Amino acid sequence: MRLLKRIGDRLAAAVLLIVLSPILAAIALWIVVDGGRPAILAQDRAGKHGKTFRMLKYRTMVQNALELAAQLTDDPFGVVENDPRITRPGRFLRRSGLDELPQLWNVLRGEMSLVGPRPDLVEQAKNYTEHDRRRLEVEPGITGWSQVNGREAIGWPERIEQDIWYIDHWSLGLDLKILWRTFSELGRSGEKPVVDAMNIERARARK
Repeated sequence: MRLLKRIGDRLAAAVLLIVLSPILAAIALWIVVDGGRPAILAQDRAGKHGKTFRMLKYRTMVQNALELAAQLTDDPFGVVENDPRITRPGRFLRRSGLDELPQLWNVLRGEMSLVGPRPDLVEQAKNYTEHDRRRLEVEPGITGWSQVNGREAIGWPERIEQDIWYIDHWSLGLDLKILWRTFSELGRSGEKPVVDAMNIERARARK
């Protein structure tokens, strides 16, 4: 069944990249016209078994977003409500979920799946406990169980438990359910992000 999932992921990614290529190009042009290059960011993320890969994503924040982060939140990996760093195209792309479309290339390369735990930044994964590392047992996904059950409105402890629940109860039927819920919820109003105490405390402990 896992082999079927991997084959289906790559076939779907290849078809979608071809079919959506005009939309992908139009989004990239919009971002560049609005705020310059780059249109797509490549970030180091923790993949299956913690292996680092370069995850692609449309740029939705201003170019100096990381430098501004410390002025807005103590969570080095977090976002804030009405985040001033998010660009005009970025607001639409985040709400619609279109900012994740470049990750179809990661799926085609076998680095990601259509459905799975969202890939964390490598620096964030370094703070994992042994229990947390269970979410690295499978390929990360463009969407996942925690994405359709709270997303940014829940803290990391709950997200991790949801991801582990997904891994323990995985089936092709569950993946189809998550995909259906992802598409049905596109364009919904964004949830109010929570201040994630766990990330803040772990980041401070590593200093």
